[in-house]
Amino acid sequence: MRPAVRVAAAAIAVVTSVHAFMWLAMRSEVTAPAISDRLASMSFAPYARDMNPDKGQSTTEAQVRADVEAVAPYTKAVRTYASTGGLENVARIASEKGLKTTIGAWLDENEDRNAREIANAIDAAKKNSNVVGIVVGNESILRAERTPEQLIDTIRRVKREVNVPVTTGETWDVWLEHPELVSAVDYIAAHILPYWEGVPADQVVDRTITIYNRLRAAYPGKRIVIAEFGWPSAGYNRDGAVPGELIQAQVIRDFAARADALGIDYNLIEAFDAPWKSFEGSVGQYWGMLDADRQLKFPLAGPVTPSTYNATAAIALLFGIAFSLPLFRFARLTFTQAAVMAGAANLVGAWIATVTDHWLTHYVVGGNKITFVVSIVLLVPLVIVMLYRVEELATIAFGRRPRRLIEANNTAMPARTPKVSIHIPAYKEPPEMLKQTLDSVARLDWPNYECLVIINNTPDPAFWEPIEAYCQQLGERFKFINLPKVEGFKAGALRVAMEQTAPDAEIIGVIDADYVVAPNWLRDLVPTFEDPTVGIVQAPQDHRDAHRSLLNEAMNTEYAGFFDIGMVQRNEHDAIVVHGTMCLIRRAAMVEAGDWSSDTICEDTDLGLSIVERGWKSHYTNTRYGWGLLPDDFASFKKQRHRWAYGGMQIIKKHWRRMLPNGGTRLNSAQRREFSIGWVSWLGAESIGALVAILSLLWAPVVFALGIAVPQRILTVPIVFCFGIYVLHFCALYRLRVATTPLRMIGAAFAAMAVQFTVAKAVYDGFRYKDLAFARTAKGSWLAGAARAFPALPEAVIGGGLMLSAIALRMTNWHAVVEVDLFALALAIQAMPFLAAAVIGWLEGSKYNEFATWASLSARALALLPGRATQPVAVGITVNSAAGELPPAGTQM
Repeated sequence: MRPAVRVAAAAIAVVTSVHAFMWLAMRSEVTAPAISDRLASMSFAPYARDMNPDKGQSTTEAQVRADVEAVAPYTKAVRTYASTGGLENVARIASEKGLKTTIGAWLDENEDRNAREIANAIDAAKKNSNVVGIVVGNESILRAERTPEQLIDTIRRVKREVNVPVTTGETWDVWLEHPELVSAVDYIAAHILPYWEGVPADQVVDRTITIYNRLRAAYPGKRIVIAEFGWPSAGYNRDGAVPGELIQAQVIRDFAARADALGIDYNLIEAFDAPWKSFEGSVGQYWGMLDADRQLKFPLAGPVTPSTYNATAAIALLFGIAFSLPLFRFARLTFTQAAVMAGAANLVGAWIATVTDHWLTHYVVGGNKITFVVSIVLLVPLVIVMLYRVEELATIAFGRRPRRLIEANNTAMPARTPKVSIHIPAYKEPPEMLKQTLDSVARLDWPNYECLVIINNTPDPAFWEPIEAYCQQLGERFKFINLPKVEGFKAGALRVAMEQTAPDAEIIGVIDADYVVAPNWLRDLVPTFEDPTVGIVQAPQDHRDAHRSLLNEAMNTEYAGFFDIGMVQRNEHDAIVVHGTMCLIRRAAMVEAGDWSSDTICEDTDLGLSIVERGWKSHYTNTRYGWGLLPDDFASFKKQRHRWAYGGMQIIKKHWRRMLPNGGTRLNSAQRREFSIGWVSWLGAESIGALVAILSLLWAPVVFALGIAVPQRILTVPIVFCFGIYVLHFCALYRLRVATTPLRMIGAAFAAMAVQFTVAKAVYDGFRYKDLAFARTAKGSWLAGAARAFPALPEAVIGGGLMLSAIALRMTNWHAVVEVDLFALALAIQAMPFLAAAVIGWLEGSKYNEFATWASLSARALALLPGRATQPVAVGITVNSAAGELPPAGTQM
């Protein structure tokens, strides 16, 4: 057995054991007084699970009979709220099981229905001896559907027709406010529901008895019935009132015991859960003693434990183990690395188990079902990306050092020096900038190379004539090619270059027109091709103009993270992303792969993937051998990222079948995994993140209008958690791998977040358009145009909307609902990438983008300190190089 397999097995065993122990330790159990006899009464709404009486659906006699059978073992009486729609049969059928019945007559603004309700209630009372009372109207005064005078008149009319007590059902405060109502009824039917008052569960029974005693004191000698009391088994909290399966059991059993001991008449709301009551807040569906399938939710005696807890725990453990199995594919593994990844896998397993339990135990119906399903579908890629980030974090922080990375060794010239043909495509590039690139190529410490400068689609002689003359001046190594009209953009120009490459050239080197290369670039990297299976050697991009502004620093450091973190890890699996500059490619591999293709606007990555698919090896070094120029401004930075992401979508559409196990390529499973998850991690996570943010923004008004529409915590917690993992991943890996400062790292984080919407738009464009024109990135101060429009207006609008919604939700969360606060937090988190773009857009046009401003502010601050003289101040975030000046050759970030 390989050592890595033993390590993986041990880590999975330990983490799974800890996971199981946590489920065992968190398993709750409550005790409460036993209910030795049946309960006094239950509110009774005999509607099947898929019925909705609010839509005019009537129940059937068979349904009533079945439901009477279901409640008969647990209650002595039932209370109905209406006497139409099939409920007029309840009293008759209940009498067959010896159940007393309190008949309800529903009153609202429909007078025709009101008349039928009253007539049916009177008829049922006259015909059935088990009827012990009539409740005329239910919270009619509370809902302002009846005035006290109107209701009293109706009550008196019913009393004249029957010989049973007549009352109305109202909340306890209405009875205290309307003593005239008390005089009109035979007894007080008070609704006392402490949940709606935000009373904590452990104070509910005492609160109810206190209110009962207040009514007794206010109306001595009047019979009082607690006509509604209950507690929901699920839903959102309301201040200190927290619903729950165990809490419901404890509250109901405590109350029934106290009420029986004190001789209090009561009716529990309600017999069955009511899936159609999604309009009554998040708890409306869950007040039943029995669920919608007519199963008792909790025992009436003995300890109470969660009914689905063990099954949920088992599912969580099984999924945790399943998601941990990929650990066995690692050839090199440390225990801590494996434990962290297994821990993340078990966390995802627990989330999946919780989602499954929620789906099976909650009434997810109508629009909530659509919202729930769509949310889960969108969250799955984010969870996959989270696992990938945890894997990368664990590998870098706790794993072994990279093995395949080419280290700078400054060795002597090798014995064999194969010819290298360096290709520099240029399109309307500033001549002075391109001359710097050619000068650096001329200084290369390599005896056997040529340099082809390919000017494409640039009719203005001012751009190409100086370069033609300069190539002649540099000597015969330098060949100038002018292509006034060439199809295929950069790829087309490079194809022509391949046709004019020296026949004896074995290696093709490609650099962008703005790159200045180190003299030892070829001397250090070309020897890697002595392995005949190597097809590509890639060096990172770097830039020499980060000193220009804060934005430039942020962009440069953001680029560095990709080259020092992601590329290094992908290189371990021979799955690097090839870039169109600072790359060396074996000519034979290029020919086999079909040369440069114009199928995508990222022809470099496309070609690199095609070469790797044919079994050629690729290698990477994080040593810097070339320094280019950063995009001129934020708009150019976004345009460049859009091009990369849109090109990535083109590559996916071109190559996705080859990622399948039988894709007809020589990619191994690790390479397929890296390329696939790499696409999901970048394109998928960014686009889905932006989509979720926009959907959340659109949903926020619904939450304001209908508080019941607040997303479940199982849908918002993953967003918060994934953001936390993103922050940890970003900060930890930058500190471990990127030679930078905390301030630069913050700038990189802003730059990385700021292009989320741009990447999402590119993905969207990738579905909409087959081909978008190649968009060149403006680089170099020569191309800086006049003042541009604010470059992040859409992001500012979306981010502002999200943040304002988050603040408004938080400020209007009058009842401290946890789900509302979580949704507000999720909105604020989702606003950050958009606001980051807006901040950068503002910063770009302000004086605070200049280092001189910060130096001046620092100097002024120091001057205000006692005993400190004003002196020049180093801000500490600029680079120590002048424009165009190279860092030492072969340096690393």
